[in-house]
Amino acid sequence: MNMKKSATALLAVASLWASASANDQIRIVGSSTVYPFTSYVAEELGAITNFATPVVESTGSGGGMKIFCAGVGLDTPSFTNASRAMKPKEFETCQKNGVTEITGLMVGYDGISIAQSKENPKLNLTKEQIFLALAQEVPSKDGKSLIANPYKKWSDIDASLPKREIRMIGAPSTSGTRDSFDEMVMEKASKSFPIYGGKYKKIRTDGAYIPGGENDNLIVQQLAQDKDALGYFGYSFLEENHDKIAGVTLNGVEPTAENIADGSYPVSRSMFVYMKNAHIGKIKGVSEFIELYATESMIGQRGVLRTIGLIPMPKEMLKKVQTSVKNKTLLTKEMVEAHTILPLK
Repeated sequence: MNMKKSATALLAVASLWASASANDQIRIVGSSTVYPFTSYVAEELGAITNFATPVVESTGSGGGMKIFCAGVGLDTPSFTNASRAMKPKEFETCQKNGVTEITGLMVGYDGISIAQSKENPKLNLTKEQIFLALAQEVPSKDGKSLIANPYKKWSDIDASLPKREIRMIGAPSTSGTRDSFDEMVMEKASKSFPIYGGKYKKIRTDGAYIPGGENDNLIVQQLAQDKDALGYFGYSFLEENHDKIAGVTLNGVEPTAENIADGSYPVSRSMFVYMKNAHIGKIKGVSEFIELYATESMIGQRGVLRTIGLIPMPKEMLKKVQTSVKNKTLLTKEMVEAHTILPLK
């Protein structure tokens, strides 16, 4: 066989192998916050069934949506994790690329936890103080104009705060955690200052804010080493690292499972997994995976995922979610605009 024919044969074999692999193993992308929960369910699927353990990648919510919505080919992921609801623009992209049948699963609740080294004294911040520390522009002393952010230390904002350098390690722009932080902290706090005339979420770029990448464990490591720094990430990472880091009280409320579940913690959110229905029956285990995820034993009040930081939803809500998953309820434009995966009444 000549080299040309040999190369062609190898490509054909590689193509067949790739196709077989695509049929045999689920691929999942998306949020780093939802990653630990989905990884647990993936391992469980591999352990209790004959299906291959799904491959789970942490790409960030935005990055995951982009990959998920690229098409319905078997080389595209069957699921994407998201630490916020799918955006209307993402839904439109999916529709344009043929990803027209999507079913969503609400996993439970999470809180964006702001944390610091455990060696530091306890710290309480308000949303407004965080906003002034991180905004690209802040009100002038007379409040009549916006100026480049001059604050270097937290005590520059409020004399009662520590004389620590302002250094916040947070999520990159592709992260759903960043989307939630910008919306629930930055935008909401900006409304307390009339000079902005509405929502404002521009983050300063002079080094006070440090994008930490999609691996939240790296942020945890940085906080353990840097006593001056603060960082934010999903609650599960705080829960798993209490020996190294401590939560910062926000508006007088501590980031605990109870406070997140009852809504008293001011930065609480829902988490989701979205399924590409076109892959059901074409990639082994797709339907079984999402049905396993939605079980009481996984995401219920006493579900195993609670032990790694998940904040379970109320029982009545879980029943609705389970029914939606069982019926493979299709996501609609109206549902996306309402930030829900459940059918609208």
